[in-house]
Amino acid sequence: MRIAILSCFYPYRGGISQFNTWLLKELSKRHDVKAFNFKRQYPGILFPGKTQKVSSDDTAVPVESVSLLDTANPLTYRRTAKAIAAFRPDVLLTRYWMSYFAPSLGSVCGKTASLLKKQGFGESGKFRTVAIADNIIPHERHFFDIPLAKYFIKRQSGIVTLSHSVEEQLQQLCPGVRSTTIPHPLYSNFGERTDTLQARKQLGFKGTDNDILDRKVLLFFGLIRDYKGLDLLLEAFPILDRSYTLIVAGEPYGNFEKYRQIIDSERFAPVRDNLILVDRYIPDSEVKTYFSAADLSVLPYRSATQSGISSISWNFDVPLVTTPVGGLVESVGKAGTGMLTDGITPQAVAAAVEKYFAENKKEEYLYNISRLKKELGWEAFAAKLEDFINTL
Repeated sequence: MRIAILSCFYPYRGGISQFNTWLLKELSKRHDVKAFNFKRQYPGILFPGKTQKVSSDDTAVPVESVSLLDTANPLTYRRTAKAIAAFRPDVLLTRYWMSYFAPSLGSVCGKTASLLKKQGFGESGKFRTVAIADNIIPHERHFFDIPLAKYFIKRQSGIVTLSHSVEEQLQQLCPGVRSTTIPHPLYSNFGERTDTLQARKQLGFKGTDNDILDRKVLLFFGLIRDYKGLDLLLEAFPILDRSYTLIVAGEPYGNFEKYRQIIDSERFAPVRDNLILVDRYIPDSEVKTYFSAADLSVLPYRSATQSGISSISWNFDVPLVTTPVGGLVESVGKAGTGMLTDGITPQAVAAAVEKYFAENKKEEYLYNISRLKKELGWEAFAAKLEDFINTL
């Protein structure tokens, strides 16, 4: 097949770009694949982080792509569609994770299909538009999310979701749309787990080697957004005894003030020295240090579909404690790769963390993680994606 992928690629940073890179590499082993990139992904005023691009010292994998689509400039939509149509793909793959992208990506999909039909290509149904959807309705909702999502979905031959909860949401919104669920593959591009003691020393742990290794280390990793519930974890931390260390590593998307108020509060004072806060984007080269230092990855999300953080955790053999929301129920609770909290409160998060260490089920969780690693490779994901495309 000839496959065009329209989404963000290097030099854009983050999980979506990384996912696209590894999918491109896998599909390219068997197909003729071309990457079409954003010329501008977001206008600066809409981007909550510090920068959309990788830094010069990042180890992100470069990808050859054609940068054409400016999401805020409709004049680029037809130009992008013409370039994709000139490639004459059998399939146009896009990524969908928030409604902001619906007008631009939906328009390009529709225009590409129209251009190819005029050229006599695709009249027999050979040209297909397929979206890989992280979310259908975003976590932080707006009144325009549903109409924009419907606009985009109507221009797709089929939708691939990364969790069953998202597929259910999709079918409720657009009953009968062709869809399938293929679980999020593991991110193996960050390397292998390194020595725990050395990783903790790199992050500033003090004391004797035995003291450092005896710490119970919790990790909250990734972009800090309201729905991810970092405030719940910070409020839970003083409930735990002083044998715990909490690492918070990630760039705030939005105002960090409410988290700062918790950290500066009198109640948090007894455990403040046990907090390691790195409030910046973590480049690929540093990721393994944080996960190698951790005993447990904590995802106290208020809402979730699936999480790339869980995939990174599994890659580094780190079990999880998560709240019982969305796709995390199936990927963590039902899969036995960690423990679900009894609720979405600081008390429930603290209780689950304490239970994890008290029950000593680490070996059971690691066994289940090892099984998942065999199932959730990029080769398996690409093969299931190809099978779905062939049904359309």
